[in-house]
Amino acid sequence: MDAFTETGSAETFRVSHEVAILGISLFVLGLGIGPLLVGPLSEVYGRNIIYRVSYISFFILTFPVAFAPNIAVFLMFRLLTGFCGSAFLSVAGGSVSDLFPDSEVVNPMGVYTVSPFIGPTLGPLIAGFINQNLDWRWTYRIDLCWIFGQCILLFIFVPETYAPVLLKRKAARLREQTGNPKYCAPLDRRQGSLASAVLISCYKPFQLLLFDRMALLLNTWNALLLGVLYLAFQAFPVIFEDKHHFNVQMTGLSFVGLGIGMLVALSTLPFWNRLFARKAKQFGRAYPPEIRLIMGQVGSVLVPIGLFWLAFTTYSGVPWIVPMIASVPLGAGIFFSFMSTFMYLVTAYRPISASAMASNAALRCIFAAAFPLFVGPMYDRLGTVGATALLAGLTTIMAPLPFIFYRIGERLRKKSPFAVS
Repeated sequence: MDAFTETGSAETFRVSHEVAILGISLFVLGLGIGPLLVGPLSEVYGRNIIYRVSYISFFILTFPVAFAPNIAVFLMFRLLTGFCGSAFLSVAGGSVSDLFPDSEVVNPMGVYTVSPFIGPTLGPLIAGFINQNLDWRWTYRIDLCWIFGQCILLFIFVPETYAPVLLKRKAARLREQTGNPKYCAPLDRRQGSLASAVLISCYKPFQLLLFDRMALLLNTWNALLLGVLYLAFQAFPVIFEDKHHFNVQMTGLSFVGLGIGMLVALSTLPFWNRLFARKAKQFGRAYPPEIRLIMGQVGSVLVPIGLFWLAFTTYSGVPWIVPMIASVPLGAGIFFSFMSTFMYLVTAYRPISASAMASNAALRCIFAAAFPLFVGPMYDRLGTVGATALLAGLTTIMAPLPFIFYRIGERLRKKSPFAVS
């Protein structure tokens, strides 16, 4: 939603458009830093308290964004709200795994995976209508109303799901009822301090990136894809406003193709469930994690197809519907790629799955924060065709990764100090 406030905020605060873009970059940077802290906290205090504290903080800290007197306050609190919102990108995956056994987790994990990408698709659509008809600050004021409503629902309907914390509460209740101090849960016998747990949580993801090439390359591939998605927030206005003379709310609607592609990809999960079930029977045991990369192979092909299609249909003489349709395979490819990588990291690096996901989140959020900052100069210098084709070329270079690791992943896992063999 922030992408559509940039023109208004730049005029209000008398800054350049490049400075206004920092509203997105700093928010996404907060999303990348937050999981390093809230992940270990959720494994000590439970999911629910993290959600509640994070969302109340998110609500309170959005007020200075909506009513910022200057650009410094605006940008500082964009970073802080991103940090608070990160709990729902990282801890929510743990809640899904708490609620569903391994045999049933694929569909819920698919919904969880698609949600953070449907949000950036719906955000421009909603913000386009707001900024076409109201002052840019109303984007955040309406956002405050939404956050307040979500906060009420969070307190009413979301229970604690983390089993170790539930056991700890049960043990405390039994000690109180019986007076027997022998009732204790695993968390009561936890070794080490919370500070050491947080330090390990921050250190382990970067250790994984530095010393495990497979994790580094897969995370870099995901980071590039997320960077492309966030770059679209700046590129689509260039393509549809400058080339096809869309107004603000029509430009917001141009993101619908991405969302349709992601929902179509989500609807194929029953097919993938059947495929994975057949593979499990074929191996006669739990199938190797590399089977998950088959989905990523499809995604790695669809993303360059969508980007090349988009690149060579951005001419003003081409009907506007054609580049919008091109974003459908792009959205589907992004979903397949992320879903595949998430499932692979969780299974291949099971002993440190939380750190594996944190390393993925940190690297892709750094890319997503950086990409929007150079899109303006890139599209000015290369044009819409050249700039979009450049991105398509980069994703083509990365496309072989799921094919390569499907073949040699098992051999690499045996050599890795982090992965399961």
